[in-house]
Amino acid sequence: MEGPSGHRYSWSYHGNEAEIEYLVTLNQRSEPNRTLLALNTYCRPFQAPESRLGVWCPEPGYLRVMCFDPDQLETFPLRDIAGWFKRSQDRIYSTTAPLAEFEISSRLAEGTHPLEVPAEFQAIEELVLIGSYPAPSKEDAAVTVVVVRPREGQVQVLPQKWFTAGKYEVGRQWITRVARDPVSGCLLGEGLRIGNFELTEDGTQIERWLE
Repeated sequence: MEGPSGHRYSWSYHGNEAEIEYLVTLNQRSEPNRTLLALNTYCRPFQAPESRLGVWCPEPGYLRVMCFDPDQLETFPLRDIAGWFKRSQDRIYSTTAPLAEFEISSRLAEGTHPLEVPAEFQAIEELVLIGSYPAPSKEDAAVTVVVVRPREGQVQVLPQKWFTAGKYEVGRQWITRVARDPVSGCLLGEGLRIGNFELTEDGTQIERWLE
């Protein structure tokens, strides 16, 4: 990715490396050994307006959406976070605070709700997020797709009624990504140990499985 000043940035994956386990880090390409940001599991980066960096991640009870200026991120030694994520539930590590952020409750009912979104996100037409959903029973949706429309100040909650604890091993199987097909307008998804799929028009059921 490219920052507002034109500096180029890249992501690095760290597997089972000593005490630095399974992290994704952001580094300036000209200084690959200087870490700017570290993401734990389930974090998703995205391109925010004005060459800024967006990140969303699930937190207990809500989804968190953040915006950073990569040119303003301060570097830190990777050794500083050795074992950090093992001791905490934090999804992201940065010595620089986000420019802006907002939260979406995991308890919003199915349907469309008003949402106050900071100005830094207003130019984004749509964000499609994935979060857990409070399921009263094994037959209720355990996951929800959350469609945020910053320009309209709205969030649409789409419980995945097909993905229940009664049919899937929640935690071992999960939805990894959902995006809107620019041609058909349908929501398409990928899942770990469940395959790829297209959702129905209302966004809550499986229309068909994709090869």
